[in-house]
Amino acid sequence: MVGQSFNPDDHDFDNIFENYSYEYDIGPDVSPCTPLVQKSLNVTYAAVYSLVCFLAVTGNLLVLVVILHNRRSISSTDVYLLHLATADLLFAITLPFWAVDAVSGWVFGDAMCKVIGMLQEVNFYSGILLLACISVDRYLAIVRSAQSHGHKRPWLVKLVCAAVWLVALLLSLPVLHNDVYYVYEFDRSVCNEEHDGDFGNSWKLAIKVSRLVIGFLMPLATMIFCYTVTVWKLCQTKGFQKQKAMKVIIAVVLAFLACWLPYHLTMVVDFLVRVKHIKVSCIERDHLDRAVLATQCLAFLHSCINPILYAFIGVKFRSNLVKLLAQKGLIKRSEESQFKQSRSSSLSGLTSTAI
Repeated sequence: MVGQSFNPDDHDFDNIFENYSYEYDIGPDVSPCTPLVQKSLNVTYAAVYSLVCFLAVTGNLLVLVVILHNRRSISSTDVYLLHLATADLLFAITLPFWAVDAVSGWVFGDAMCKVIGMLQEVNFYSGILLLACISVDRYLAIVRSAQSHGHKRPWLVKLVCAAVWLVALLLSLPVLHNDVYYVYEFDRSVCNEEHDGDFGNSWKLAIKVSRLVIGFLMPLATMIFCYTVTVWKLCQTKGFQKQKAMKVIIAVVLAFLACWLPYHLTMVVDFLVRVKHIKVSCIERDHLDRAVLATQCLAFLHSCINPILYAFIGVKFRSNLVKLLAQKGLIKRSEESQFKQSRSSSLSGLTSTAI
C-alpha cells in the first residue's frame, strides 16, 4: 500500500490530511523520501476546521431561518440563497470528521469514509455552481431589467437548482472509490482513494480536468462576465446606491478568487508532481503538502463568507431579519421602525438587486 507512489487521485477535495501519508519517489536514481509530519500543524488544522464549522453552521442556519420564515415573498435570488445556505451547511458538518482525522487518523470506518467524502464533494460543487447561478440572476435583474423574472417562472429556478445538484453529484462520483487503509509509517488509518495502478493516466487527467473546468473555471467565467456587465450597467446610473452595489459585486468576486484560486492552482501543481511531470526534492514536496492543506483551509473559509456576502449585506435580507427579531421579541418594535425608515430613505431601484 505504502509503495504506491505519486497517486494522482490523492489530491481529491476530500483528502484533507492524507498528503502526509505517502512516500514520494523524486527520481529513478533517488531513494524515496518520507514527508515530515508535524503534530502541532495537524492540531492547528483541526482547530481551523472546527472554527470554520461553527461559523458556517451559525451563519447558514440563520440564513435558512430568515428565508423560510418569509417564504411567501420568496424571490429567485432567495431560492438560490436557500440552496446555497443548505449546501454550505451540509458541507460544514463534514469538517469535524476531518478535524478528528487530522489528530487521530480516520476512525469512523469505511462506510462513513465514502458517505462523508461524498457529502462534502456534492455540497462543495453545488455551492460553487449556485454562486454562478446567483450572478446570472443578478445580471438578468439589473441588466435585463427583469426584476420579476423569478416570480413569473418559479419552475425554471427550481429546474436550475435541480440541475446544479445533479451536476454536483456526477462530479463527486469518483469519491466512491475512497477506502480506509492503514499506513504503517505513521501508525494511523487514512480515508483515501488507494489506486492499483491499472487506471491510465489519461483517464485520471480527463477526470481532473473536467472537475476543474466544470467545478471552477466555468462558474468563475460566468461570474466575471455577469458581474462585469452588471457593473457597466450600474456605471450608467446615478446615485450613492450605485457605488454601494458596485462595491458589493467587487467584494463577491474578490472573495471567490481569494478563497478558491490558490486551492485550485495548488491542486494542479500537486497533480503534475504526482504523475511525475514535475520533479521535486523532498523539501519541495513537503512544502507542497503544506500548501495543499493551507489552501484547503482557505477554500473552506468561503462557506463562512457566503452568508455575509450574499445575505447579511442585502437590504431585503436584513429587513426580514430585523422583522423576525422584532416578532420574537429580541429587539424593540421602535428599532424595527427606525430600520424601515432608514431603508426607505436610502433604497433605490438597484439596491435590492445588488447581489
